[in-house]
Amino acid sequence: MPFTDDRRIVTSSRDGQVRLGQVQEDGRVDTKRLGRHQGPAHKLAVEPGSPHILYSCGEDGFVQHFDLRSSSARKLFCCSSLTENSKQPLKSIMLNTIVIDPRNPNYVAVGGSDEYARVYDLRKCQFEASSNLDRHVNTFCPHHLIRANNVHITGLAYSNTSELLVSYSDELIYLFQKNMGLGPSPSSAPPEELLKVEEPQVFMGHRNSQTVKGVSFFGSSDEYIMSGSDCSYIFIWKKKTAKLVRLMVGDRHIVNHLEPHPHMPILATCGIETNIKVWAPMVSDAPPLPDDVEKIMESNRQGREDHRRVTLSPDVIMHVLRLQRRQTLAYVERRYSRADIESDEEDGESYNALRFSDGNASSGEGSTANSTDCNIS
Repeated sequence: MPFTDDRRIVTSSRDGQVRLGQVQEDGRVDTKRLGRHQGPAHKLAVEPGSPHILYSCGEDGFVQHFDLRSSSARKLFCCSSLTENSKQPLKSIMLNTIVIDPRNPNYVAVGGSDEYARVYDLRKCQFEASSNLDRHVNTFCPHHLIRANNVHITGLAYSNTSELLVSYSDELIYLFQKNMGLGPSPSSAPPEELLKVEEPQVFMGHRNSQTVKGVSFFGSSDEYIMSGSDCSYIFIWKKKTAKLVRLMVGDRHIVNHLEPHPHMPILATCGIETNIKVWAPMVSDAPPLPDDVEKIMESNRQGREDHRRVTLSPDVIMHVLRLQRRQTLAYVERRYSRADIESDEEDGESYNALRFSDGNASSGEGSTANSTDCNIS
C-alpha cells in the first residue's frame, strides 16, 4: 500500500480471501482477513496515492471495496452479462482483472468471462440486497469479437493517459483510446453504429491460453507493451508501431504476470516456476531477436487456430454433460425396472463407471482422480 513505509501488503488468492499483511520491525508478518469472494480472486486494485483504499474482483462476479481504517468489506456491484433479450435472466460474469484509471481514480475497469471490458464510475456504484445495480458507463471490445462466445479477458492495464490495454484468452492484445468505447449497451446498439467506432491497435505473436495472464505498459511514458506467453517467453512491443522489439525466456513453462517498477527501468516477472525474476537493463547493446522468432510466433498462432476449431462455449459443454447424465440415469432406471436383482447387482459396477462426479465427494489426500470424474480439456 502507498505511503505505509512498505509495511502493509495486501493480497488476494485462489481461495477467494483478501488479506492484509503487516510487516513488523523484527521481520515477522502478521496477516488478517479483510474479506472474501465465493471463488478465486485473481486481482486487486489500489487507489492511486491512498494508503487505505483498495478494490478486489472475483470469479463470483462481485467487486468489493475495502477501507483499511474499517474492519469490513463492502460489495459495490455484481458484474452481469449483456443481453439483447430483456426476458433472459442475467448471468454474473466471472471477473479476472480490475484496474483503476490513474488520471481519474473514480473510473475502474473490469474484465472476465465474456468479450467486454466494462468501465464503471465508482461514484455511481452501490449495492443493495434487493437489486443488483450493475451500471457501467462504457464498454470496450474489438468489432470482430462482439457477440463472440469463445473468448474472455484475462488482463487489463491503464496507461498514464487513460489508454486501456486488454488481453484476451486465446486471442490477441488490444489497445483502446478513450474515444473507442462502445457505450454502456453495445448489445442493443445498431451494428452500423458500432462499425463507426475506430478499431484498436493490436499486438500479436504471443499465446495466452493455459493460465490467467496479465498485461502491462512499460517505460517512463508507457512507450512499450509487455505480456507473458504459454511458450515461456516475455514479449515486449513498441506501443506506437506494435513492432516486437524484445523476446526473453522468462520461465521454463509459462510466463503469467509482469510488473514494472513505478519509477525505474526494472521489471519483475513470475510464471509456473516457484520463483520471481527481476530484470534490469545492461550497459551492453540490446541483443537482437532470436533467430527462431518467426517460428515461435507461428507456433503460437497455429496453437490459437487449432484451439478455436475445437473450443465449445461453457453453455454447450454443460448442455452436453446434462444430456449424457440423463441418458445414463435413464439407462439405469430401465435396467432396474426389469426386477432382475441379480443382474442389477452385476451392473452396479458399470453404473459407477458411467455416472458423473458431482464435485462434492471428498477423497483422501494425495489420491488420484477416479473413473467417475469427467474431465474437459
